[in-house]
Amino acid sequence: MYVCLCHAISDKKIMKLTMEHNLTDIRGIREITPLGSQCGKCIRQAKVIIEQTIVSKYQKAS
Repeated sequence: MYVCLCHAISDKKIMKLTMEHNLTDIRGIREITPLGSQCGKCIRQAKVIIEQTIVSKYQKAS
């Protein structure tokens, strides 16, 4: 599913970048991609995806 329609950034890409770069917040994704730089409607959903990815990562590690 596309999270950022303006820049065609999907939830899978956000999850992958979060895992690969050990990101913990939206700032990290925004340094790598142009997420939220146009209309900004994607920021809230991207934050949720990042948080879910982090929780999932640590649950698997336990």
